[in-house]
Amino acid sequence: MSKVRIFALGGLDEDGKNMYVVEDGDKIFVIDCGMKYPKADQLGIEMIIPDFTYLKENESKIQAVFITHGHDDVMGALVHFLKEVKAPVYMSPLSANIFERVARKNGLKDYTIHRVRRGNSFKIGTTEIRTFGTTQSIADGFGVAIKTEDGYVVYSSEFIVDYDVQNDAFKFDMMEVMNLGSKGILAVMTESVGATREGHSAPNHRITRIIEPYFEDNTNRIVVTTYSQNLYRVIEIIELAHKYHRKIMIYDEELRFLIQDMASLGYYRIPAGLDIAPQNFDNDLDNVVVIVGGTGSTIFKKVHKIATREDDTIQLRDTDTVLIASPAVPGTEREASAMEDDLFKETSKVYAIDSKRAYSMHASIEDLKMMIYLMNPQYYVPVKGEYRQLISNANIALDMGYPANNIIVLDNGQIATIEGGQLERSYDLIDVPEVLIDGNANIDSQGMILKDRELLSTDGAIVVGVVMNFQTKAIIGGPDVQSRGVIYLKDADYIIKEIGNIMERTITESVANGTYDNMACRAEVREKISRYVLKETGKRPMILPAILEINTKD
Repeated sequence: MSKVRIFALGGLDEDGKNMYVVEDGDKIFVIDCGMKYPKADQLGIEMIIPDFTYLKENESKIQAVFITHGHDDVMGALVHFLKEVKAPVYMSPLSANIFERVARKNGLKDYTIHRVRRGNSFKIGTTEIRTFGTTQSIADGFGVAIKTEDGYVVYSSEFIVDYDVQNDAFKFDMMEVMNLGSKGILAVMTESVGATREGHSAPNHRITRIIEPYFEDNTNRIVVTTYSQNLYRVIEIIELAHKYHRKIMIYDEELRFLIQDMASLGYYRIPAGLDIAPQNFDNDLDNVVVIVGGTGSTIFKKVHKIATREDDTIQLRDTDTVLIASPAVPGTEREASAMEDDLFKETSKVYAIDSKRAYSMHASIEDLKMMIYLMNPQYYVPVKGEYRQLISNANIALDMGYPANNIIVLDNGQIATIEGGQLERSYDLIDVPEVLIDGNANIDSQGMILKDRELLSTDGAIVVGVVMNFQTKAIIGGPDVQSRGVIYLKDADYIIKEIGNIMERTITESVANGTYDNMACRAEVREKISRYVLKETGKRPMILPAILEINTKD
């Protein structure tokens, strides 16, 4: 009897970290491998990625990893995954180019990539795979369909329905979607990020109509911020510059690489003579559009540097018009707000294009209805979004007449099992903790390091140390007390003195009782000082006792 299991290692009830698994018997297919940005209180964390333990334990069963497009929320954890798990990766040519740059930067060499085209049909082992083109903010995106005994399991990827797209690399392949629907769909997984928005996303996803007035009758410089991976928006800006006979300067290395990729793949070329290389840029030029690109919070930090006159290439002038076409994403709100505040200090002509004026390129309600109608799946699985968005997506199917029993809303790690074409009423669970990435290294998923960092940032630290004779256990140096971020020493001499006394008394008593042990004594000192400092100051700083034992001559 056939058995299909569908679950997520990330991407449900959250923004980002997308990673979905389809198991067909003993064959595992992984879809996407993304990251998400940390919250403001997750100090020192660069990114958060899924836990790969389940896939490491079942590595021999993995047939393929499909990367549906080149955004960080679906591809940002792939380097980390491939360092732990050996599996073939299938992605579009543009996504492959992006990944190979990241792999080189991270020293990853041992991996296998298969470049697949949108609208393609091929086999992995005995399993038929089909891809279909989607319209989204980056070129070369696709949805994927995996054939099982009971019908296709389809993942929509990000998509909108836009009939006016002229560039083939961005087109939505509606004919292939209709064709798939006629073949029999067991389950379709569709994104939920835009599931609360009425109508279609198109044409509200375009910014041309919003920013064109700022190009008209304006001979001064225009600075536009945009996410590098939002190529659809970048091309809109370039085409407007071309229309109004302005040069452009793309100020982001990765975005310049992406534009070069687009040209080499035949997807898009900047009109001849329009582009100024950063090394040839003159800050005194007026009739120019500066496109400042970046990803996540990096773009806000970059613009903050420009606004505070710390950038070597660009210095803002009071005549500049600044268009913020990079709305904050979850985890970057603080940096976005600080950037906008700094911009207003340099020029009053700052205009933010928020998500209410220009939609993100995610499926809105009518787009999702069209996908459901064309696919006509037996089971509908909302994925990719916060919980309220998953529920809104589920309600769309409910309003279209789908029975509640055929709509599957999952949590990360919750497994939907479809056996013999019928959904089991009970759900298995696997543990899916988050993995925190600090720089290029994983730190603990239990959060102890974060707790320590939070403690240091709020209540500070006290370091207290002594030097002891290793043989006699007599204190021969100290105690020395250092306080950072806890109390102002000049106003709290008595506290500092008593902290030293506590340490000295504790050591002396344990030596006299014959129970002295370095580690045990430090633990006791830490506990006693913590209680004393809490009583005197109301704070719970990190207490770091140090007992250095040395050999000395008599």
